[in-house]
Amino acid sequence: MGGDLYVPAVAGDAVERQLGDGIRDEWEQQFEAMIDEIAPLQGAYELIRELKRRGHVVVLASSSIAKHAEHFVDLLEVRELVDAWTTKDDVDATKPEPDLIKAAIEKAGTGDAVMVGDTPWDVEAARKAGVRTICVLTGGAYSEAELREGGALAVYESVKDLADRLDETPLS
Repeated sequence: MGGDLYVPAVAGDAVERQLGDGIRDEWEQQFEAMIDEIAPLQGAYELIRELKRRGHVVVLASSSIAKHAEHFVDLLEVRELVDAWTTKDDVDATKPEPDLIKAAIEKAGTGDAVMVGDTPWDVEAARKAGVRTICVLTGGAYSEAELREGGALAVYESVKDLADRLDETPLS
């Protein structure tokens, strides 16, 4: 869920109207102070590389701002592997709204898509866009049951687990 929806979801519409932009600005400053401490998830590069090897179009859809997405594309060293990416800067509303997923599908140039996500917001956004979702348990406080209840086709322990078991998924 992007900050455009997170602040009112957590603190209410009144706080969003009065303080929302300031809260997002402060979050961005705090995040940027720590961004270099973030490491890629184990198996992320391998998953993207293998998807490309198999001929899939890979588009990243992030609720982040563009400069953060660019940072992580470079951190993962996948700039030459991904076909495109889309961020909150490309859409009116972030996940759980379907805008990011629809923008990613448009950039991919195909309606045949499967989303890999790690939160119920990912599953909901993809469902609203008519896309199936496979999940990994890297999103924090969400259980396999919660992700499956939301509509995930399959749930894997980690990105590495998904990469290692790719032949068992709809992505094969």
